[in-house]
Amino acid sequence: MRHKVIAGNWKMHKNAHETSTFLNDLVNNMPNGKEVEVVVAPPFTNLMLATQMLEDTNISVAAQNMHQAEGGAFTGEISADMLTSVGVQTVILGHSERRQYFKETAALLANKVDAALRHNMRIIFCVGEELKDRQNKQFQNVVYYQLKDSLFHLPKEAWEHILIAYEPVWAIGTGETATPEQAQEMHQFIREQIAHQYGSLANNVTILYGGSVKPDNAQTIFAQPDVDGGLIGGAALNVNDFTAIIQAI
Repeated sequence: MRHKVIAGNWKMHKNAHETSTFLNDLVNNMPNGKEVEVVVAPPFTNLMLATQMLEDTNISVAAQNMHQAEGGAFTGEISADMLTSVGVQTVILGHSERRQYFKETAALLANKVDAALRHNMRIIFCVGEELKDRQNKQFQNVVYYQLKDSLFHLPKEAWEHILIAYEPVWAIGTGETATPEQAQEMHQFIREQIAHQYGSLANNVTILYGGSVKPDNAQTIFAQPDVDGGLIGGAALNVNDFTAIIQAI
């Protein structure tokens, strides 16, 4: 059975005080009896605070990025060893904003994936097309090569550590959302591509949807058979919205 996950990506939001307040409220308002993993991804500066506050809860912590090197003269960067040393075992890689603003390539992301796996980290790997790709009907090709060029070099056993997050770039922070049918179409396509490469293990790969998920649309999106949860952006910054989305799954 596939793992159900709701992950909140805070991006460059929330200082230490705001993080502490949010996490206290989240712990106190978590829905009971939900068979779903909840993950929060604060900025680097708040990761240790988050891991300490959430130590005795069922909420885990992810980093929003990491460098591919084990260490060295890379001012401002964070390594996998640094993350695991403060209790962070999950990392988001390949987010569309990293690709767009920081020009992260498929080859670079493949190196980051390998580095995370060397430290037994779990990876939430993001794929997704831009508006022009969808308009030109190239969206499946774009997503296929994002998978192929960064993940399909891995051995089968590595996929125990990998979740996929499909994020249509045209639906991030725009208020636009893929229809439930569009989300299902792409999640099914992603699962089929993994199956073509690796066989039946694709049935157990968790695939999250990320693209303006809100409390009022979450339930219909999560009801799709190949949608296993969400990578939540803006709505993850508000405790009430985030817990409503958790409840929706």
